[in-house]
Amino acid sequence: MTTFDIGSLDDYVHGEAARVTVNDRVLVVVRIDNDVYVLDDRCSHEDFSLSQGEVDVTTCEIECARHGAMFNLKDGQPASFPATRPVVHYDVVVEAGRLQVVMS
Repeated sequence: MTTFDIGSLDDYVHGEAARVTVNDRVLVVVRIDNDVYVLDDRCSHEDFSLSQGEVDVTTCEIECARHGAMFNLKDGQPASFPATRPVVHYDVVVEAGRLQVVMS
């Protein structure tokens, strides 16, 4: 297990998706209140950036702007069609006030 610093909680705006590159991987980072969620920034239905989509803070989901597929930010599972496969999800831990994304 390896961790990579992605900043502090204050670096992210509540309910907005941010695109971050870590260790040659492009990720989407979403802050909802004091929770931070990280997924691969590619829709599993069609290779399109999830960071361009809207975040639903009520359901904790992100929408792919291309075809409207929704993904659960907590685990990357598809929540609506046309997506049927999950997006890779990464855990986030806080160490000394810094957000660390956990990668295998």
